[in-house]
Amino acid sequence: MEMKEIIRGNMATALAAKMARVEVVPAFPITPSTLFPEKISEYIANGELDAEMILVESEHSAMSAAVGASAAGARVATATASQGLALMHEILFIASSMRLPIVMAIGNRALSGPINIWADHSDTMAERDSGWMQFYAENNQEAFDLMLMAFRIAEDRRVLLPAMIGLDAFTLTHTMEPVDYPSQEEVDDFLPPYNPPYTLDVKRPMTFGSFATPDSYMEFKWAQTVAIENSYKVIDEVFEEYKKRFGREYKRVSGFMTEDADVVIVSMGSASGTLRDAVRRMRKEGMKVGAVKITTFRPFPFKEIKELTKNAKIIAVAERAISPGFGGPVAGEIATAFINEKERPLISDFIIGLGGRDITQKDFKYIAETALKEAESGEVSPWVKWVNINPEEVPPGGE
Repeated sequence: MEMKEIIRGNMATALAAKMARVEVVPAFPITPSTLFPEKISEYIANGELDAEMILVESEHSAMSAAVGASAAGARVATATASQGLALMHEILFIASSMRLPIVMAIGNRALSGPINIWADHSDTMAERDSGWMQFYAENNQEAFDLMLMAFRIAEDRRVLLPAMIGLDAFTLTHTMEPVDYPSQEEVDDFLPPYNPPYTLDVKRPMTFGSFATPDSYMEFKWAQTVAIENSYKVIDEVFEEYKKRFGREYKRVSGFMTEDADVVIVSMGSASGTLRDAVRRMRKEGMKVGAVKITTFRPFPFKEIKELTKNAKIIAVAERAISPGFGGPVAGEIATAFINEKERPLISDFIIGLGGRDITQKDFKYIAETALKEAESGEVSPWVKWVNINPEEVPPGGE
């Protein structure tokens, strides 16, 4: 039986954690994810959730406590954003290498400096090599669904890796939207109690995260890599089961009007809906434009990206992150998908919406027009283009 509430994105992820019957929630508040621990503490105080909330002095300690609790066999969730995620950096690698299925909601927010609390993906992009699975929500419904499914995926014995769910700061974290959710009984049937293969137990002593010499370290990293490669299949299975049970379809990457598109624009997160509307309008104007939305960034959908863009002359990547001295990280990943292909589209990179700057249909039309000109000329120059930037605002030394 489906129910509906009009709630913020943070509340949607907290509701999913409650319905997943999390047992431990270590947390340190940081804008824009503070509403997650606030709501969890309310659930606990009201007797709606039987869980231990651990209030710590920093995000580094929050993830450290999550590691300990998960290693002891608890189902663990937390939330953070931006600088908080950066402070967790050291422990993120420990969580994934110890194969602990922690699930974390991320209020995607720009990294300092200057200090900025609005949406972009620089925080999670900076952690793309940490061994965590990464999912990005377009709206609050997706935030709830992906958060719930992440527990099932992460805890699968073929995977046993942590997962982060990205939802754009304020655009989703603080915006009220209708969210449909199943009954607790239906969730319990979909997500059984966590049954770890091994736990910290004083009666059966084990060593977790022990010292590894050069003779063994690579084998640990190889096993971890095999696990995230295994997650492709597991994610697809869980997405398919979720659709059968609750009627909402998810794919690791999805296309819109891509079959005959000359230019395909790729996006992640909340801008994806705006992109689809822009594509509809451009189609009415006779422009052969399509859209691709990436929901699962880790593991990266190489095969699916190639299939969805096989007829395109050029791929235009619109991304809310920048790797200074290189370009956009998503464009780099997409370029890797085609590196050994004899026939491949051109790839053009567009940096957009950093620090919460609005992303509009006008911006996407500019991206499409620019990319189409590059396709006609056969030359992408420059590789990285900044969209909707005001040169008069560039600080000294940054001309």
